[in-house]
Amino acid sequence: MSSIVLHEREQGEEDLERYSKRQKLDEDAQSSERHEHGHILPPSHALLGIPLPEVTPAGAIKFLETNVGISEYIGRESAKIQGIIKQRFTDFLVYEVDLDSNVIHLKSIDKPQSSKKGEEDATSVTEEVSLLPLNTSMEGTVDPKPAPDDSSTMPTVEPVAVKTSEANPWPENFNTTLTQFLSESAVEQLKTMWLEGPEPPRVSDSGWAGRTAKNQIEGEVTENAPIQEEEKQTENSKGSQGGRGGRGRRGGRPDGRKGRGGGREDNRKVITEPIDSKELRTSFHKTIRLLFNGRLDSETDTTNPSAEDGSRIVVRWGRRGGRGGASRGNAERAPRGTFPPYIHFTLQKTNRDTQDALGHLSRSLRVSVKDLSVAGTKDKRGVTVQRVAFKRGNKSVEDVWKQVNGLGRRPYEAIMKERGERGIRITDLNYRKASLELGMLKGNAFVITLRNVKVESTDILEEAMNTIKHKGFINYYGMQRFGTASVPTHSIGLALLLSQWQKAVDMILSKRHGEHPEVVAAREAWLEHGDLDRALELMPRRVVAERCILESYKKQKGETRNAMGAFSTIPKNLRLMYIHAYQSYVWNAIVSERIRTYGADKPIVGDLVLESGPENPTEVDAVEGEEQEEEAGSHRRSRKPFVPPRVRTLTEDDLDKYTIFDIVMPLPGTDVAYPGGKLGERYREFLRMDGLDPDNFVRKQRDYTLNGSYRNILHLPKELTWTVMHYTDPDVSLAQSDEDKLLEFDSPIVDQDGKFMALQIQLTLGTASYATMALREITKTDTSSHYQMNLTIASEDQQYKGTDQNVVAEAEGEDVENDNSL
Repeated sequence: MSSIVLHEREQGEEDLERYSKRQKLDEDAQSSERHEHGHILPPSHALLGIPLPEVTPAGAIKFLETNVGISEYIGRESAKIQGIIKQRFTDFLVYEVDLDSNVIHLKSIDKPQSSKKGEEDATSVTEEVSLLPLNTSMEGTVDPKPAPDDSSTMPTVEPVAVKTSEANPWPENFNTTLTQFLSESAVEQLKTMWLEGPEPPRVSDSGWAGRTAKNQIEGEVTENAPIQEEEKQTENSKGSQGGRGGRGRRGGRPDGRKGRGGGREDNRKVITEPIDSKELRTSFHKTIRLLFNGRLDSETDTTNPSAEDGSRIVVRWGRRGGRGGASRGNAERAPRGTFPPYIHFTLQKTNRDTQDALGHLSRSLRVSVKDLSVAGTKDKRGVTVQRVAFKRGNKSVEDVWKQVNGLGRRPYEAIMKERGERGIRITDLNYRKASLELGMLKGNAFVITLRNVKVESTDILEEAMNTIKHKGFINYYGMQRFGTASVPTHSIGLALLLSQWQKAVDMILSKRHGEHPEVVAAREAWLEHGDLDRALELMPRRVVAERCILESYKKQKGETRNAMGAFSTIPKNLRLMYIHAYQSYVWNAIVSERIRTYGADKPIVGDLVLESGPENPTEVDAVEGEEQEEEAGSHRRSRKPFVPPRVRTLTEDDLDKYTIFDIVMPLPGTDVAYPGGKLGERYREFLRMDGLDPDNFVRKQRDYTLNGSYRNILHLPKELTWTVMHYTDPDVSLAQSDEDKLLEFDSPIVDQDGKFMALQIQLTLGTASYATMALREITKTDTSSHYQMNLTIASEDQQYKGTDQNVVAEAEGEDVENDNSL
């Protein structure tokens, strides 16, 4: 690859023009590829005074912190400390801090107590819903036990109500009692229907045949296949309406709703042979009612009243309405209405982003993901704990616990002794009157372990930790904000602000280095062969934006000209994420300019402060690591018209009244003031170079008109402590998750004679601060996924992997080898 001229900062726009000409004239293929990647960056990148990102021979673009405006340190004079961030999931533990300053932890994985007052323990009845599809239908006539010669002969075993349990949902006396009326095969079919639960099993959509077998490609265990099928069917049930859930298809209700309950039509039933004795039929009805606690209906089949050999009896699950089982079902569920409308629970997730985890929960509960809400999002790569609110409908805490844990599909003993499936565990369920909304938290507590720490002496560690303890760190937006793919999210955000819809769509659909093979194949099917059906078949549902665009094309019968319409099918929170990423890029760059030029010790003339004080809750921003559903400008939390905060531009007379921790910097948008002096001019220059008007962020498309916001340029952590420890095997956990503690897995054992050093840090940060940026200040090293991945690969401790025979495997999550996110 030929060398590339480094574009140092000289005269902004002239540099950009020179760079563009060079791009057109360079005929070397690899160099052209590199310039093409450079072209997707905002033009203002030239003002950063740094070279374009390096492109590897394999085509990977090495985006570093400096490419998104992160370049300065508070303690620049401190020595560099090498250490690896997030080598294991448990190296990054996050615990939400609620509005009452309580740090959220898992307390008990036990099944919640019954919510039914004045009744028998409801947990004695198996209500779980099986996720495994049946291979045979339950509908049809069964072969009953031949009728006794004397039709008046009554059963010799009287039916009695027996409590069922998770461990024994079908007691032996069920067989003894029922075989007096039914043959063994009929009893077995009735048993199957009972164990399946009140909801009929989902049937795989034939349009997605063959997809289940591919689950293992995505690093998921085979038993998760039914969940994937369910997910596909749920999506298909919405029609091909993109991200709007089928809205607009007014005539589709007969196939979709099947009644207000939203459940699937249940055709399962067991039909007996004719019984000519009325007393025997009465006894059978009583037996069904008592054995199954009124959960199953039995009714005489009156379709052939002239039958000479007697009447048949039909047994099915009780219906939620109509006669028969309705009164019993409603009576059973009525007490739930006396409880508050929401259920709150604690969620621990491992190596899953928040939206992905909520999607898993919604599929387990068979509800819309909109029925679930959180106070803030959490990192993907790590183990995080937070509260979740669920708009429960008629579900009880027992229902939620059973369905999320897959009770029935999984034995009760496995739930209590093994980690939660797919990296998800919920605990501590209770009823609440209100939901959770974004911003309803005080921050997050972290336990972070840096591995293979290399430093000349522990005095350097002490100096670095004391610097951040007393001086804080620059409150940059972390690398998570900008994605890990070859197309940075802030570049897409700029295209949206410029109404360049086709460019935004093309960037989203473009190839990315290092993606999962299935995603690569899906992109190639569309970009190289134009095969829309094949691309949709291959594209995993977790790749949300791409699927929405392709599904929009499918709906338009392959027409691709309406780029804005296709983009609008992407969920709003994801669309806004791109714009927020651009805002974050500009904020990072201007703050770096402020620190580099004027230092980080004290306010200067022209700085901005909030007039209402440093605790002004005007910033609605992302919690560590991920994007909020709605952020600066939406102010969903308050549900009131947006009122821009009052800010003061500091004069010479104001400098003694404020500290550096009071200084804020605006995020670009409407209703914001820019800093005074040269810094404000620089801010405007940045925006103009990207083709934006600093004083006009109103857009015809309302979703992309964002009110600006303000963010403190420094952040001071609370409750900061640190410990130096040693280890040899990198697979040994040095911290333990709440779930592993409750499961009584072996606690981490520190090897005082270990070959390698680790630094474990505990700290608490506010809602809008990134822990990785605090680590950056401590180590003085880049936190980008590319840089950290290379550190892990080159780390000497990797040759000792597996040397400790007592290592407990990592908690289940997504495929680590394919996950470069930090």
